[in-house]
Amino acid sequence: MTDRMLGTLTRYLRFMGYDTMSANSLSRGSTREDTLLLDIAAQDNRLLLTRDRELARRGGAQAVYIRSQEIMDQVRQVADLGLIEPEIRMSRCSLCNTHLRPATVREIREARYAPRSAPGREFSWCPICRKLYWMGSHGDRLEKRLKESFSS
Repeated sequence: MTDRMLGTLTRYLRFMGYDTMSANSLSRGSTREDTLLLDIAAQDNRLLLTRDRELARRGGAQAVYIRSQEIMDQVRQVADLGLIEPEIRMSRCSLCNTHLRPATVREIREARYAPRSAPGREFSWCPICRKLYWMGSHGDRLEKRLKESFSS
């Protein structure tokens, strides 16, 4: 689970296949949001990743303070804690966290943004967001960034 300040980390974790709930999915404006995040983390047996030192302190063992604002440093910190294996899996929707399923020929054909010629390419579909995913240049760049970050 991530707080509102970790939107990019949330998307990276989802691209890596991790079930990542975001505070951004909650209604804005609640003065009790921090308490709600801690309650959800405890009830769902989730770890709360946060950029808020006080929230991390309140969460104790159920929370991790993410030190850096830089995305690759954040990914490295979570990996160094043994919580993730930094590898792109494309098994979850980056927007809503839903498990992706194989896309149908019709879904691929009707997605205006899909590549027209993609022999051998696998496509996945989010049944909630109705979004098509595939390992294209964006996924390749993410994978390259991860490899470069973890090889140094």
